[in-house]
Order: sequence, then structure tokens, then C-alpha cells
Amino acid sequence: MVETKNILIIDDHPLFREGLKTIIGRDPRFKVIGEAGTGREGLQMLKKLKPDLTLVDISLPDQSGIQLTREIRRLFPETRVLIVSMHSKIDYIAEAFQAGATGYVVKESAAKRLLQGLESVANGNYFLDSSVSHAVVENLMKFPLKEAKITDADYATLTPREQEVMRLLAEGLSSKEVAEKLFISPKTVENHRANIMNKLDLHSTIELIRYAAKLGLIDVDLWKE
Repeated sequence: MVETKNILIIDDHPLFREGLKTIIGRDPRFKVIGEAGTGREGLQMLKKLKPDLTLVDISLPDQSGIQLTREIRRLFPETRVLIVSMHSKIDYIAEAFQAGATGYVVKESAAKRLLQGLESVANGNYFLDSSVSHAVVENLMKFPLKEAKITDADYATLTPREQEVMRLLAEGLSSKEVAEKLFISPKTVENHRANIMNKLDLHSTIELIRYAAKLGLIDVDLWKE
């Protein structure tokens, strides 16, 4: 008889959590035993439930999922962490593995890749949207993280959600596209945008892009075409 692996989901989007539970429910080898919307709540659930696997989003309202992964690995070394994030850049992936994650799935491909990722991680392997060798992940872990270019005091006043919205807007996404990626309403995106522009004293999308580029938050090459 195959042992069932218990899973805790830590993601601040209720609808996305429901989607993950639906996908996981297709495989009897895995069972969701709890869910949390913040890092703090997640740690409390981990202490109480002691799951085998934890799915963690990078963008949480109270802390970074990367930081949370480090805490999980320190406090609950037996629990494996699979990151499920909208971010697909090497920076995030490298930092996630350096923090102790053993798997990384991009949200857009979760429907197709999540169960494969869970199986791989549960078996002690690394996973990056397809099974990858330990050597590949070791190379990722050696990848030099960007030096912190974000020294602007005004940027530090933004909430984690505002920082996330700012990055997406600066990359050229519309409010509707940002809303779809973050599972929030376009109106909420617009509210975040207004707060961002006010806090940073910016007055146009072009100024927002230039500001983000100055801080190294976006790839300037995206805007060369």
C-alpha cells in the first residue's frame, strides 16, 4: 500500500488554493490537510499538523515565501518545500533553492506540472517544472544573486503586494493582466497602483518604468523593441 503524503498549502489567494486542492485531489497518494493565507499562519499550521510537503507562494502578505522557506527548513527539517509562484526568472528560482526548497513550479503550469512536482519532491528529487538533476540545481545554487540595488527609502515603504504589482505594471502588463496573474480584481490593482504612484511621487507609467529600471527590478531589454 502506497503511503499518503500530507500537504499544507500556504498561499494568500483562496481561489488558487482551491485550484491546487482540486488538482491534488486527483491523486490518492497526496492529501491536503491544511491551508494558510500568511507565513505566520503557515508556521502555526506546520507546528500543529507536521505535513510531509508544503506548497509555498513567494508573494505572501506578511513576508516573502523565500524567507518563509528558510524558516520552514530550520524549524521543520523533515518537511519538504515546493514553491508555486508566478515568478519564473532565474533569480527567484536560484534563491528558492538556496533557501532550502526542493521544487519550483510556475503557477501558469501548475495544472500540468504540480502532481509531477509533488511526486518528484516526495521521492527526494529536485523539481523545476520537470525533473532536473542534482547537478543542475547545484549550479542554480551557485548562481550569484543580484546585489541589492533597491536602496531607495520610498520603495521600502511599499507593501509586499504593492511591490509585486509595481513589478508587473513596470513589465508592461495591464491592470487586467495583473489582476488575472494575482487572482485579484482590476479595481484592487488600480488601488494598489494609485498607492504606489503616491508613495513614490510618480505621475505616469513611463516614470514608473524608469524608476523600476533604475532599481534593477525589471529587465530593460523588455522595452528595447
